[in-house]
Amino acid sequence: MAELEDVSAPITPRSTTGATTTTPPTPAPRSPWNVPITPRSMAEPPTPGGLRSPIPHSTMMIREVVSVPVTPRSTASVTPPVPHSPLPPLPRRPPPVISAPPSNLHSPSLTRSPLLHTPTTTGNTPRTRFSTPFASPMRRAIVNMRSYLEDVGHLTKLDPMDAWLPITESRSGNAYYAAFHNLTAGIGFQALVLPVAFTFLGWTWGIICLSIAYFWQLYTLWILTRLHESVPGTRYSRYIQLAKAAFGKKLGAWLCKIPIMYLSAGTCTALTIVGGSSMKLFFEIVCGSSCHSDPLTAVEWYLVFTCLAVVLSQLPNLNSIAGVSLVGAITAVAYCTLIWVLSVVRPRPPGVSYDPIRGKSDPATAFSILNALGIIAFAFRGHNLVLEIQATMPSTLKHPAHVPMWRGVKVGYVLVAACLFPLAIGGFWSYGHLIPAGGMVSALYGFHMKDIPRGLLGLTSLLVVINCLSSFQIYAMPVFDDFEHDITKKSNRPCPRWLRSGFRAFFGFIAFFIGVAFPFLSSLAGLLGGVSLPITLAYPCFMWIFIKKPEKYSANWNINMGLGCLGIIMSTLVVIGGLWSTIDSGLKLRFFKPE
Repeated sequence: MAELEDVSAPITPRSTTGATTTTPPTPAPRSPWNVPITPRSMAEPPTPGGLRSPIPHSTMMIREVVSVPVTPRSTASVTPPVPHSPLPPLPRRPPPVISAPPSNLHSPSLTRSPLLHTPTTTGNTPRTRFSTPFASPMRRAIVNMRSYLEDVGHLTKLDPMDAWLPITESRSGNAYYAAFHNLTAGIGFQALVLPVAFTFLGWTWGIICLSIAYFWQLYTLWILTRLHESVPGTRYSRYIQLAKAAFGKKLGAWLCKIPIMYLSAGTCTALTIVGGSSMKLFFEIVCGSSCHSDPLTAVEWYLVFTCLAVVLSQLPNLNSIAGVSLVGAITAVAYCTLIWVLSVVRPRPPGVSYDPIRGKSDPATAFSILNALGIIAFAFRGHNLVLEIQATMPSTLKHPAHVPMWRGVKVGYVLVAACLFPLAIGGFWSYGHLIPAGGMVSALYGFHMKDIPRGLLGLTSLLVVINCLSSFQIYAMPVFDDFEHDITKKSNRPCPRWLRSGFRAFFGFIAFFIGVAFPFLSSLAGLLGGVSLPITLAYPCFMWIFIKKPEKYSANWNINMGLGCLGIIMSTLVVIGGLWSTIDSGLKLRFFKPE
């Protein structure tokens, strides 16, 4: 009995042939499925105090493996191998379908160690893939790397030369810059001749055609903003690049290179003519009859305007002229509103009629209507600059550039509609068929020169001059970019500053020379509208089909194909109508004789 009380004494192994002491039976351990586990060594009798003698290492390993709750074992006994011998593979049998009470799942006997606590988990808790302390840093590193790839370029293939060119040199634009640029590019002198189109279309068809053209060009603007990054990893930063990607390099260049350069250079030439003429008119209004100094001629005023435009053109890139575009947008809204308000509040001239003007024959009437459609189409310009403006914005996978761009477009073109519709409707209501071919400015000074304060007339002319200077910068930017692209492609380095400044001055004086040689260019609004109509209304619809590839004969495909074909047909007819109207009206070709 003394031996039984001294539990601290060392335990010596006993032989199986010796005397045994009867002790209470120890409950057999159970598996996770409530199945008794058979002892591994039958030659180990219990010792006093319920303690067992040391067992071989291999037997401990087998017991440890069997007690793992993940893989159930069979209830059959397995004979332990010889100590210090390789462990034979355990037989793998499908576990019996045995349900265990929930209370047994949290028993300490089911854990690897009785001192470890098994946390309670519910059936809805997902099992994590990583169970080591290294999992959280590794997961954070993977998430950070993924965010880095998404935020920084998102694997976009950018041309290294883009960092040297004026359009893409700075990519810090935003929605405000987009609104300024689109408003400056969307409103100009071409809006002042909209009432002339109403004289051939009348009230009903004039408003209908103007509304259709507005929403049509707004839809093509949306197409261009979405196609800017239509191919993953590529940004089409110029209209010509998108045309080459859609139509092929040769066909895209042939379709868009000449019209876009013509739009940019032709618009700058027309701005030189309108801006120089407005400066001359401003001087005459301010000076009045009391001025005894010799006024400058029209050519000299063109030269003054050109010098101012060349000085402003030295700003390096498209983002740097955002302030200039803001001034241009403010002046555009101001002079459009001022002109139609002054025209509406004054008494109408006697003999005003709103009946559509008919030609001498049916073909003449038809061509006059087509010319009026060209005037409306020319009023909506700026589509050749949409991709260039969007290229100045940063773009990531989470924050693509089309979101702020479309926000700026919506704000800008809401203001465009607020200017163009009142100008067309109010101008036609004020002057009817008596409005001259020069548009609202000519009508305002022709009919209300004496009953409108000289200060308001001078302010209107000054606002037109400032807007023309601002619009000159944004329309000349594609020409500057194309020239510097050729230089950097050949030399593989940025264009020198002296060469950049010299070319921009050269382009300004080329526009001046063309304006002096063709002073009637601003009167060809219908013809110019026919040439620019595919860039605005037709080509974007075809680009959507070739790049996005909607299902053939689906609603998307039918709408874009129909609008594109209609735009091409209208462009052809409008060019023919513009030429016919120019010849029929007897336009005086005053070469080198500006007035």
